[in-house]
Amino acid sequence: MKSTPLKVLGISGSLRKDSFNTAALHTAAEIAADLTEIRVNFTFADLSQIPLYDQDLRDKLIPDAVAALSQQILDADAILFATPEYNYSVSGVLKNAIDWLSRLDPQPFADKPVAVMSASMSAFGGARAQYDLRRILIYLDVHFVNKPEVMIAFAHKKFDDDGKLADTDTRKFIGDLITALDRWSRRLNR
Repeated sequence: MKSTPLKVLGISGSLRKDSFNTAALHTAAEIAADLTEIRVNFTFADLSQIPLYDQDLRDKLIPDAVAALSQQILDADAILFATPEYNYSVSGVLKNAIDWLSRLDPQPFADKPVAVMSASMSAFGGARAQYDLRRILIYLDVHFVNKPEVMIAFAHKKFDDDGKLADTDTRKFIGDLITALDRWSRRLNR
């Protein structure tokens, strides 16, 4: 008998319509659907309506978009981030969303299994942003999948004009990451 599907929330750190990172998350969902050894269902977060963090606003209310994202995280069994690299670090939109979420009680990220990948047009594939994101999320007590690391270098050469990932090796790495996230999540939640 197969296990219950793992509920994974995909969070892209990019708002761009043709984002390579958002495309990578959708590729992960597509690959997961084809893997026979695991059962994973994806949903995707939308960071576009989250206002800039402001403690005065926070003291008055939690914006609906922040509350909705928090609930998505709480409902998920695991999180998969895809982060672009802006100026050697994570995007402002992703850091802003995390700043909002970090001030909530209950803390939605606490004890969540998390995997991280990145896509960039650079040769480093967003490695620096990934490491910064990991540092930020340590404070929120997530449990990272350490390997494999998926850093999609020269992303503009690996995705076609429709956002489809054509690179076979990268597709395999993403499949390995999703499999590792599934196994890690089930191990933590025993």
